[in-house]
This record gives sequence, C-alpha cells and structure tokens, in this order.
Amino acid sequence: MSVHKVIKRVTTNTILSMKTNGEKVTMLTAYDFSTAKALDEAGIDVLLIGDSAANVFAGYETTLPITLDNMIYHASAVARGAKRALVLADLPFGEYQGTAEDAFKAAVRMMKESGVHALKLEGGIEIIDNIKKIIDAGIPVCGHLGLTPQSINKFGTFSVRAQEEAEAEKLKSDALALQQAGCFAIVLEKIPAKLAREVSESLNIPTVGIGAGNGCDGQVLVVNDMLGFTKDFKPKFLRQYMKMYENVVEAASQYAADVKSGNYPNESEQY
Repeated sequence: MSVHKVIKRVTTNTILSMKTNGEKVTMLTAYDFSTAKALDEAGIDVLLIGDSAANVFAGYETTLPITLDNMIYHASAVARGAKRALVLADLPFGEYQGTAEDAFKAAVRMMKESGVHALKLEGGIEIIDNIKKIIDAGIPVCGHLGLTPQSINKFGTFSVRAQEEAEAEKLKSDALALQQAGCFAIVLEKIPAKLAREVSESLNIPTVGIGAGNGCDGQVLVVNDMLGFTKDFKPKFLRQYMKMYENVVEAASQYAADVKSGNYPNESEQY
C-alpha cells in the first residue's frame, strides 16, 4: 500500500519515506481555500503556495513584486483548506537573500502567521548559511535549483538551465550542499532530464521536478496551468488536464445570456 494512503497527515518524514519506498511525490500549487480543499481531497501530497501567485493570481510578469504579507495571506487560506497534505510556502524575493538573521525572522513570521508546515527557498551555496539558520530553528526547508524565477533578471530568460557543464556541476554541488544543510527535498526546475535523474539518484532526499523529466522523485505544476486556466502558457513540459479557461468563458457567457433574456432566475430559483 502506498505511503500517503495510510497516514492522516503528510509530513516531511512521509515525503522522505516515499523516496525510500520508490513512491512518487505529487505536488501542486494552491493559492486559496477552495482550491486547497479540492486538491487535498484529491490526495495531492504537497500543496505549494508558490510565489507564482504573483503571475497567475495578480498578473505580474515576474514573481518579484509579491510581498511577505501577500504570501502569508495566500498561505493561511491554503493551510485552512488542507487537512491531509503537507503545506509548503515560498519565501518571497528579498526576504532571505540578505543576512541569516533577516531570513530567520521572515521564516518565523511565515510559519507563525500562516500555519504552513515548511518553506521553500531558491538558491544553493550562496544562501546556505541562511538555510542552516532556518533549519536549525526547527523549520523544514525545501530547496529549489535550476530555473529559479526570483533570479529572472540575472538570467534574463526562462529557458532551460544547466545545459552547460559548468552550470550542471554547480547544480550538483548545490544539491549536495542543500542535503547536507538539512533540506528535506529539492525542487528541480527546467533542467535537462538526464541531469535531473543523475541528481535525484545521488541524493537521499527526494527531488520534485517541473520541466525536469521523469527521473525525479516527484512532480509539481502550477495548478492554473495544469487546469488550463492560463490561456496562453503552453511550455513543452506542461500537460493540461482541463480546458478551464474555455469552460469559464462558456459558462459566464451562458449566465449572461440567461440574465439578459430573463431566463435566470426562474420560478424554482426564487423564494
């Protein structure tokens, strides 16, 4: 029997056990109570309050503008909706790239005010001391390597990362450093599948891929993308399981037509 079906609440220990048992980890983003509740009922292992809320929820071009207050708002809503899944939240840009003390304060505030179970931070050796301080305080941390959207202005593009040998070697070193620092998992975003498999096999902690092939220990997608609600975003790695944008347009158009014609509400829909 799979690990996640026999436990009442997915924890970081559950996620580690799933790697040991060869069971894939499922992760989706969530930004609100209702979506979290539905994904939790579906049996998704980890709900990630991604700073991608800046894109799909608020309409920004990058993840950079979202604030800690914004993230706490979304994260607390998701935490109230999830009864079984591990709830994981991004620390937003600017909250942990400075001193270890600043990173620690932001992490504590997120944990205390949102009710999430763990945090995700982008980056490797450059922020390893900050990650260690957070973990040493008893806060679980998931790393994030490869395409790190908070560094978009440094990269200048959302293209595949670590295709050159030097960057691939650094990613391997970063992954080991994150494991040694105590991270319970690492997200690998938009890197060659061969590299992602090699990194996954070299680690004792699970990797969760997005655009990183099927050699990772789990997969994550932005829920709005997976449901087909982001109309024009169709990267190679994305599989859409619904056509939600078209369905919403169709339903809203029908509603408008029914109101205009006087068909809604009818006699059975009034008091």
